[in-house]
Amino acid sequence: MRAAPRAVKVYRFNAHSAGSSSMTGAPIAKNAGKAGVKNIGHLKKADDISSVFDFRCRISSEHFIVLGKPNQLEKPRLVVMVGKKTHRHAVRRNYMRRICQENCRIKQANLGSMDIVIRVIKPFLKQDFSKINRELATVMGGLGKCRES
Repeated sequence: MRAAPRAVKVYRFNAHSAGSSSMTGAPIAKNAGKAGVKNIGHLKKADDISSVFDFRCRISSEHFIVLGKPNQLEKPRLVVMVGKKTHRHAVRRNYMRRICQENCRIKQANLGSMDIVIRVIKPFLKQDFSKINRELATVMGGLGKCRES
């Protein structure tokens, strides 16, 4: 028999009380830092993904191939593809996927209403984080040509 999940309360640390480590204040939500940014949509159907490939608006860089297609929705939708040939360990593939998703989530206001497929073609590690962010920003900036065509 499974036990019921426990409710967790998160309290702010009162930094003004010097020397004491008391926790005071009202409970805050765990995702309070993400209040202004909504989650980016995901392409789930194979037909939607293949239509982005068929649109043929493609931008390549050292680590990524990014494909884009305008959609009729008011928000961007995203798919990140990291194959086993890119890196054999699932932990590394998931890290690459998370970095791409988070980067797109933060910059979704600049993406407009687009369906975006990001294929990771070369593995990267945590040491390359700033380089990868710059590269993704450059590639995402180039998606503007997909909206015009």
